[in-house]
Amino acid sequence: MREIRLFVDTPLRVGLELALPATAAQHAVRVLRLRAGDAVTLFNGDGHQYPAQLSTIAPGVTRARVATVESPARESPLRVTLLQALARGEKMDWIVQKATELGVARVAPIVTARSEVKLDAARAAKRLEHWRAIAIGACEQCGRNTVPRIDVAGSLEAFLAANAATDARFVLQPGDATRIRSLTPPPTPVTLAVGPEGGFGEDDLAALRAAGYGALSLGPRILRTETAGIAALAALQAMLGDF
Repeated sequence: MREIRLFVDTPLRVGLELALPATAAQHAVRVLRLRAGDAVTLFNGDGHQYPAQLSTIAPGVTRARVATVESPARESPLRVTLLQALARGEKMDWIVQKATELGVARVAPIVTARSEVKLDAARAAKRLEHWRAIAIGACEQCGRNTVPRIDVAGSLEAFLAANAATDARFVLQPGDATRIRSLTPPPTPVTLAVGPEGGFGEDDLAALRAAGYGALSLGPRILRTETAGIAALAALQAMLGDF
């Protein structure tokens, strides 16, 4: 039987009976057609999961009682920050979703010189909430019990200034550069920078090089921005992570 996983943004413990938040309750009752007594698995991002049973389904309230706690090992030993230039349309949603499924620890959306997407403060806050919801949904699907950190979109310069070079740092570039298969394990944690649709500009590349980012190639083909980071994550997981 398929495991039904629901995210609840509240502390959980064995024996607790709680009202499910509206989004989780609607999904359980209206979409999945669950009934009182059915089993669900709750998680709140603390790294554990909490098998529970629906105890009450009534208009306006759905309650569940936590039966036990489990701590399956589903986080990758390779902690990757995806420094992703903002992509157009639904591409960014897809990137956040697939990066979460692939075990990314953090997604940091950035605006670069060639970025076609610009966000003011209000839109950036709304997009952050949207991307976090996508990451939570991906965790529900893939079994992760730790929700990756999603940053509010900011400039490349601000990210580099705020994040000291204490990890292995790479910028994806086509052509003659280091290949993933030649990396000496384990370079962890890793920050992986992916440019926008038009690629990083020369000033951006100079700033990345000055911050300690080495060029990393995925081979002779040029990949789209929504493909490159996901392909690199998969390759890194295969070489150095938990694939």
